[in-house]
Amino acid sequence: MTLFERWLTLWVAICILVGIGLGQLFPGFFQAVGGLELAKVNLPVAILIWLMIVPMLLKIDLKALGKVKEYWRGVGVTLAVNWAVKPFSMALLGWFFLGWLFRPLLPADQVESYIAGLVILAAAPCTAMVFVWSNLSQGEPHFTLSQVALNDVIMVIAFAPIVGLLLGLSAITVPWETLVLSVVLYIVVPVLVAQAIRARLLASGGPVALAELLARLQPLALAALLLTLVLLFGFQGEQILAQPLVIALIAVPILVQVYLNSGLAYLLNRMLGEAHCVAGPSALIGASNFFELAVAAAISLFGFASGAALATVVGVLIEVPVMLSVVWIVNRTRGWYERGAAVQRNGRAAAVREAA
Repeated sequence: MTLFERWLTLWVAICILVGIGLGQLFPGFFQAVGGLELAKVNLPVAILIWLMIVPMLLKIDLKALGKVKEYWRGVGVTLAVNWAVKPFSMALLGWFFLGWLFRPLLPADQVESYIAGLVILAAAPCTAMVFVWSNLSQGEPHFTLSQVALNDVIMVIAFAPIVGLLLGLSAITVPWETLVLSVVLYIVVPVLVAQAIRARLLASGGPVALAELLARLQPLALAALLLTLVLLFGFQGEQILAQPLVIALIAVPILVQVYLNSGLAYLLNRMLGEAHCVAGPSALIGASNFFELAVAAAISLFGFASGAALATVVGVLIEVPVMLSVVWIVNRTRGWYERGAAVQRNGRAAAVREAA
């Protein structure tokens, strides 16, 4: 790791403080940048996310996607955590922390709305930033792409019924424009662009040229990640300073949910003997959230000034720092993970198959 990567946590903390400070000093600028939206998707942030995810997408050989079937254990674990555990565990955590433990400290008329926002947040698995987390944890890029695409297909069918069931609503307004635009912006277009660049590089300079470009892009991707943090905290700095206690209390169930679901996915993959390069992104996909869709859905259902909208915004604010901590845990525990009996057994079996 470079010195910059080794101290990434420090840069993240600095960017959070800088974002809040700049948001107070130049509110007009951040309001203008925050208003550059299309279907609730902020375009400057979308460009920065492109810079973050393209390096990983350049590693993907579409001809090798067929090998993903070898990682069927990781696929099964991720789908189970995303759709059978995550929304329901968040509803339970929201009720426990906000509906009971912290209720005396919160505005009485907003408690149920806060919980609704948490449910909406948990019912939408992440689309774009997962590529960043997978890349930082040395995840298998083909598995990550296929899993994100599969989650998006399921989300089209399952998002509204799950949210409706948990919130007791008969009809859910799904912001289809946000969902479709996000999939196109964060999956379809960058994959096509990355594949075009990859093909041209391999044709002109071979694998060496591709490796050289990836080495040059890595610092740019991390810089884009930090600038995204500055923008996000600049957009919401006023809310953070206006009601810090409410923000902190709403963050508690989100934090617990992230570590609970990522830990569950990570341990299940280890028990089943899946490779670490799959278990890492599986844990990260199982814990992260599609915050653009969540914010848009909360605003559509409950209004811009609602507690539900605020709860989804808190998810946005803590997404990057907390997911970086999960990446750190996944990377630091790789040795322990690969000492698992099932992992070693499956690794030997795969080596035998390759030799044959």
